[in-house]
Amino acid sequence: MSDSSPARTDALVLEVWCELQCPDCRTALDDVRALRARYGDRLELRLRHFPLEKHQHAFAAAQAAEEALEQGGGWPYVEAVLERVAELDRQGEPFLVEVARELGLDAEEFDTALIDGRHILVVDADQAEGKAIGVTGTPTYVIDGERLDGGKSQEGLRERIEEIADRLLADRDDRDDRDDRDDRES
Repeated sequence: MSDSSPARTDALVLEVWCELQCPDCRTALDDVRALRARYGDRLELRLRHFPLEKHQHAFAAAQAAEEALEQGGGWPYVEAVLERVAELDRQGEPFLVEVARELGLDAEEFDTALIDGRHILVVDADQAEGKAIGVTGTPTYVIDGERLDGGKSQEGLRERIEEIADRLLADRDDRDDRDDRDDRES
């Protein structure tokens, strides 16, 4: 899942491997918000699903997040669910539909999507790709091919992401400046 539009092809991509029933992902939400605030359109956040077996509602929550994206409310939905992980633990799928209703999304369509499993393949594909690149827990971030595991410790993680993003964006800006000079000289 991405909060980008097709026109944002030049943004730096940060993949956020997440599980919506994970307390660590809830804690990491503050870092994600800070990164979004710092970089704006220069950083595209892509939610990648990695539901863990120990959380019984995580797979359904991942499917619900995909339905929210389809309805135009992806990240707000993800944030609303993560803010209330304990309620998801207690209530399960009815909670996922309730959050959709609260956000003004089509709750009936959410319920139908959870029943018919229309987003299962997306979630399965994310999980398989995560395993293939070495994701073992959540949150895990991938930026410029570097995997940063926040499931073990989140300490210093945002700073590390910022270091990488700053370097990549500076390199990109330098390259753009050189291209502009070359265009003017020719």
